[in-house]
Amino acid sequence: MFSIGELSRRTGVKVPTIRYYEEMGLIAAAGRTSGNQRRYGRDELEQLGFIRHARDLGFPLGAISSLIELQRHPDRTCQEASDIAQAQLEDVRHKIARLRALETELGRIVDGCSGKGAPQDCYVLASLSDHDMCNIEHGADH
Repeated sequence: MFSIGELSRRTGVKVPTIRYYEEMGLIAAAGRTSGNQRRYGRDELEQLGFIRHARDLGFPLGAISSLIELQRHPDRTCQEASDIAQAQLEDVRHKIARLRALETELGRIVDGCSGKGAPQDCYVLASLSDHDMCNIEHGADH
């Protein structure tokens, strides 16, 4: 049996996050000692490792919850897991494409600045002040 602190040390997941995952039902509720301390078993340790790895790969908690639910039903196929992973891959590819476009735009802005003029003549500052000077759409909700 592991204390919540030991579980945290072994998995690299912070204690408040472990409690949150427990509240969400992503890991089983801990048993309690007579002193009311949480105690977790090997299953929770492995489940928390699974969650941590999925989070490191960018999976949202809803998708992780679905994957955990699938694990609990060995009679089902893994098509749902494949679909969830495919959606995550598409999301990552979209983010990469967006980052590449931002990289190109920032490079264009930096290349347009000599770095030698006065701030009022600075192309970087002017570009940041006037969105119309940008070649791409890059707002927070795009």
